[in-house]
Amino acid sequence: MTTCFLPEGRLLHRPENIAACGDRESLARAMTAGTVLEGTALLCDEDHHLLVKVGPFQGRIPREETALGIAEGTTRDIAILSRVGKPVSFVVTGMEGDSLLLSRRRAQEMALGWFLDHWIPGQVVPATVTHLEPFGAFVDIGCGVPSMIGVERLSVSRIGHPSDRLRAGQEILAAVLSLDRELGRVVLTHRELLGTWAENAALFRPGMTVPGYVRGLKEYGAFVELSPNLSGLAEYRAGVREGDRVSVYIKSILPERMKLKLLIIDVLPETEGPEEPRYFVDEGTVLERWNYAPEGCRKAGGETVFSPGHSA
Repeated sequence: MTTCFLPEGRLLHRPENIAACGDRESLARAMTAGTVLEGTALLCDEDHHLLVKVGPFQGRIPREETALGIAEGTTRDIAILSRVGKPVSFVVTGMEGDSLLLSRRRAQEMALGWFLDHWIPGQVVPATVTHLEPFGAFVDIGCGVPSMIGVERLSVSRIGHPSDRLRAGQEILAAVLSLDRELGRVVLTHRELLGTWAENAALFRPGMTVPGYVRGLKEYGAFVELSPNLSGLAEYRAGVREGDRVSVYIKSILPERMKLKLLIIDVLPETEGPEEPRYFVDEGTVLERWNYAPEGCRKAGGETVFSPGHSA
């Protein structure tokens, strides 16, 4: 099941949006139908109203209509200021000459209501990263409706900060972990889309030398991440620091113990930003249960059960 309410920026250049914003008659039809459109926020004035470019026209989003929670004081004004120069979703609520009155809040209400009515736990949905904090990644799930993926749910491999895994503006997939209709909240997870231990281990073979990232150091060795959901233990090497990008030789892969034995070969130059995630599922897939550990493995692995009654 897909959605008609996309993260902001994904509708702006689509032919249907360009056509709907192209003339007064099309905008009038969109207003009557309550169609969600997108334009670019040109500026935020001293009263925190947004001025938006809508095709050849300009529209205004009054401060209280810029986002869910602004009028109630539960959303900070940074949610308005941070939209300048970026796409914004809206519905047209009024037309006077070439001047348009718009509401982003109304578009978000429609989107959130649709998500809560149609999405189910385990459903894989699109999202766009808006900003990163030490405790997680904030994402836009549609029309600027926010959600957050906790840092512990970004991947199986532990990371020091979400910026080790994602960047602002990145388009990603996520899975619905739970829906809270009372609070109007969608809780997401990400690690389950990055593959099980076996799926990731199948990408590698003993004897290969591959790049990885040092995610932890102990007196007995270094934990090296080969992929976001796969790490192995390398022998201690002096001078290696946590966060280093290294090349490692794969000595052995042991599915029954869920282990990889590695040997650090060299420290590699840093790359610019995190790598794009490799997903093992597609958008629209609905997951019921996810087990990280291989069948018959002696060690317990992470497990997620997606169900309507699941609480994060």
